[in-house]
Amino acid sequence: MDYKNIAKRIIDLRDADLALRQRLVQNGLLGEGYNEEMEELHNRNATLLNDIIDKIGYPTIDKVGEEASEAAWLVIQHAIGQPNFMKRCRELLKTAVSEHRADPRSLAYLTDRIAVFEGKPQLYGTQFDWDENGELSPARYDRIDRVNKRRRAIGLNTLEEQTILIRQRAKHERETPPKDMDKRKHQADAWKRKVGWAR
Repeated sequence: MDYKNIAKRIIDLRDADLALRQRLVQNGLLGEGYNEEMEELHNRNATLLNDIIDKIGYPTIDKVGEEASEAAWLVIQHAIGQPNFMKRCRELLKTAVSEHRADPRSLAYLTDRIAVFEGKPQLYGTQFDWDENGELSPARYDRIDRVNKRRRAIGLNTLEEQTILIRQRAKHERETPPKDMDKRKHQADAWKRKVGWAR
């Protein structure tokens, strides 16, 4: 198996994702719903990565190196229109983390993202969204002391510290809250039903 070539392919998927995101940020097109071009890229990347996973299993650090393993996680994290793929990867990643072949922080982020899309409280407080005050805040989570204990166990800062950083980044990238929160919520709910996160 040519892991070096596979690693390069995974990194190329990540680079295409980040380049598109940067272009959308520069053009002020990030924030109002799920950008159509971004959705297409995320779905295409998920399909290509799924094919790779079919061949080699989860792209662990020992197989493809740290950079490509992190790149694979980013592609999975952004594959929000592919619930089955994300859940499959979460199970594979759980095994890889238990074998010390992947970063537990990757599993925390993926676990939280899936929980949020399923309407469940997150465990690590990694997922943020706009609140009614127009601020980025953590999506629903269980008790803050438990969240911070879990975060510390895998080397993350506190949720309070992370909230400050997330808000600073949004300001730097000129992200603004949606103009119509109710409309955005209805659109998000319809999209979740369409792709299979909700019924």
